[in-house]
Amino acid sequence: MTQHAIVWLRRDLRLGDHPALQAALDARLSPLFVYIDDPAGEGDWPLGAASRAWLRRSLQALDGDLRKRGSALLLRAGDSLTELRKLCAESGAAKVLWNRRYEPAVRKRDSEIKQTLLEQGIDARSFNGSLLFEPWTVQTKQDGPYRVFTPYWRQLEARWDSLPQAEPAPSRLPAAPAFASLPLDDVVPAPRPGWDAGFFQASAPGEQAALQRCREFLTRVGKYKEGRDLPAEDNTSRLSVHLAFGEISPRQIIAVAHELGLSYPSCAAFYRELGWREFSYHLMYHFPHSCEQDLTEQLRAMIWLPAKPDVLAAWQNGRTGIPIIDAAMRELWQTGIMHNRCRMIVASLLTKNLGYYWRHGADWFWDTLIDADLANNTQGWQWTAGTGADAAPYFRVFNPVSQGQRFDPDGAYIRRWLPELKSLDKKAIHAPWECNTHLNGYPDKPIVDLKASREAALQRYQHARRETR
Repeated sequence: MTQHAIVWLRRDLRLGDHPALQAALDARLSPLFVYIDDPAGEGDWPLGAASRAWLRRSLQALDGDLRKRGSALLLRAGDSLTELRKLCAESGAAKVLWNRRYEPAVRKRDSEIKQTLLEQGIDARSFNGSLLFEPWTVQTKQDGPYRVFTPYWRQLEARWDSLPQAEPAPSRLPAAPAFASLPLDDVVPAPRPGWDAGFFQASAPGEQAALQRCREFLTRVGKYKEGRDLPAEDNTSRLSVHLAFGEISPRQIIAVAHELGLSYPSCAAFYRELGWREFSYHLMYHFPHSCEQDLTEQLRAMIWLPAKPDVLAAWQNGRTGIPIIDAAMRELWQTGIMHNRCRMIVASLLTKNLGYYWRHGADWFWDTLIDADLANNTQGWQWTAGTGADAAPYFRVFNPVSQGQRFDPDGAYIRRWLPELKSLDKKAIHAPWECNTHLNGYPDKPIVDLKASREAALQRYQHARRETR
């Protein structure tokens, strides 16, 4: 009689470098792959609309990969513990395996699930399938967590050669019995036709597309260090969404680099960005309150201004009258992605020039990004707002005009997303309110005076620092 192990899939929608799957195969058990849609188990951060659109196609891609190997994906919805217990009863499985997640609410839920299953005689085990170094394995000399990236990264670099290799995906899998599985539409309903069309232009969902994108990027990784800040050019990896859904792991990325014969120095600038991802998870794990509140207390006396609905909507909809901001926000809405340099620029405008609390921006990004990742999202916003660990200095206020001039000098990125400004020359396109010309319905002035709002922001930050001492 075939003995089964349940492989509970979450943000690890792949077959290669999958420790939970490998544990089942090593134990000579037939894996049952199940995805359970359980928004309540995500606490205050269930997947946003854009991410769910990607999830739907990612699940389809994974099921296709499984069927090519003789297996299939089971879909369930509801309370995770309830569904796992049901599947154990249906299949006779005495082992449930999963790869760990690190979000505070999910950690709590997973701990409770593991304890309950163990008490019922079911072997429940979890593994590291998402990070190079789990948060508790990297400590300062004082045995505490890091708050500054540079020394944290030095330790990761020193341990780089000790990383385990990525396991390849199995070529065949045991046949999956026909246990109950919901239709995809009952688990992740299809979005409105056409709404998500732009989400899949840069890359398709799934492990195979992720590996292909990874190879394409790494063959030109030499352009990354100098070109990564130019939003009009395709110099970044675009792997963030694949990492967010676990369609590719950091170890798989390194394995592809090795396959291509790339040395560590040739990939160092890109690997450092993987280090920032690790650092965000390190901070989220050790400071779980940072998902909802300021990580540090240095600015607890900060006076955040009440968000005006019309101003917030102008920022969200790309109608601020500041071209680089509006181009970025429209790119986000149409593609579910925003260039990292632009993420910093739009975040600085919201938190510093407008003076709004960073959660307003983090919440919007969470719902509209296909690569929404709780650690990266909240820590990134806090970095710009000045409330996080190793954050940007409080006095650093990005000037969106000069940022546009520096990183989109010809205005190609702006013209791509703001066609109403395509006739402006490269000087006027960054500050169209200064030119005396028709703007085809584009706002004729910014929603905020950039110079005056910068000075006001500095005064608020200085006041907060004085009051916090």
